[in-house]
Amino acid sequence: VLEVALKVRPDYACLVPENRREVTTEGGLDAVLNRQKVSETVAALSETGVVCSLFIDPDFRQIEAAKEIGAPMVELHTGAYANAWNSPKFEEEFQRVKSAAEFANSIGLVVNAGHGLNYQNVSKVAAIGVFNEFNIGHTIVAKSLECGFAEAVRKMKGLISK
Repeated sequence: VLEVALKVRPDYACLVPENRREVTTEGGLDAVLNRQKVSETVAALSETGVVCSLFIDPDFRQIEAAKEIGAPMVELHTGAYANAWNSPKFEEEFQRVKSAAEFANSIGLVVNAGHGLNYQNVSKVAAIGVFNEFNIGHTIVAKSLECGFAEAVRKMKGLISK
């Protein structure tokens, strides 16, 4: 995959851990455990002008590793937050995302978020106020079946900008 990215040279690439049996990504990239390989990949992409982001869990060690590796951007995996909806762990997971986002921003990383964000839970995360972008494709596509893409996007943008 790296060879394809180096050949195509997209403006942006996000390194996401997946295995062939996953339907969707179930967790963030472990930049601490895989520091050498991730560092080499970020360096190779950066040398060709590709802005590289790491899809990581909202964990301070992972954020510090991303910074040390040289990634200018992270995308915080919000799956645990989304999965905690209407449970006693919801506020704890929100605080985990909030503190991680604020920390990443404070050390100079561009901060994105994604995974499981939807029309019910995105406003609380957006209110943190440090995010560059949200990756919310699945829920928007699903909503568009009901009301069309333009309306689905308009509704999501309204929730994010509240």
